[in-house]
Amino acid sequence: MTLGKIKFIIFLFSLNLFTIVFAEVKITTVPLVNLENLKPSFEDEDSEDISPSEKKNINLKEKKIIESENKLIKVNIVALDKITAKTSDVNLFLGETKKFGLLEIKALKCGNVESQSEKGQAAYIQVKDLSDNLSNQVFVFNGWTFSSSTTLNPLDHPVYDLWLISCDNV
Repeated sequence: MTLGKIKFIIFLFSLNLFTIVFAEVKITTVPLVNLENLKPSFEDEDSEDISPSEKKNINLKEKKIIESENKLIKVNIVALDKITAKTSDVNLFLGETKKFGLLEIKALKCGNVESQSEKGQAAYIQVKDLSDNLSNQVFVFNGWTFSSSTTLNPLDHPVYDLWLISCDNV
């Protein structure tokens, strides 16, 4: 080794030794917390007397779905095949089952959504994946989908996406 490298190593060693020797121990302990004396961190509700009719007006995001029993209701869905990037319109009546690729789509209910912020329609659909050749097929999706929020895609499938567009004759 050269003399400059040896001096540098000795300097680093002495600097490290200096910090170890002259360092102050500043570790403090925290007193134990008595859990019985802690107060809740949430805010208390206002105990003002509010009539029940005023409480009903406070709900901001309440959605009411009005269902129709008419069997002539057509559900319009746009289906996307992510592999080919092609969209298709799937139009089906209530209770009818149609296939799109390896999916089997069935619409059970459809109705208008009355919300304070958005107007739209909602449909209750069931989607099965037919790629597994099992006799007891489980739904990939079984629930409500809304036309007013197209960014909310309830179907979680690696190949297909579905969006509700509208319900006719509701």
